[in-house]
Amino acid sequence: MLRSLIAFSALVAAAAPAAASTYSATLGTPGNERIIGRDIVWNCKAGDCRGSTEESRPAVICQSLARHAGKLGAFVADGRAFTPAELDKCNTAAKAGTSGSLAAQ
Repeated sequence: MLRSLIAFSALVAAAAPAAASTYSATLGTPGNERIIGRDIVWNCKAGDCRGSTEESRPAVICQSLARHAGKLGAFVADGRAFTPAELDKCNTAAKAGTSGSLAAQ
């Protein structure tokens, strides 16, 4: 009986959908736009962007946004702000001279 209960619990846990992670960022160049990045759609208003995805690699998500929108002033993944060192590493993906309007939809 106990084995059946444990097996059933494991099956239910495995079948549960992954929870989406939430992300927010502040663009270096404020704008109102929709940016389509890797595995995420960003909705930006006055340079503050928000998005969610089941992708769980915050560094990759950050670099994707920086690649499309330019340097970021801040990046938060599930309520945890990137440290200055993490943000600097993320911003290395930003193209020189990117205005924040690339990949706007």
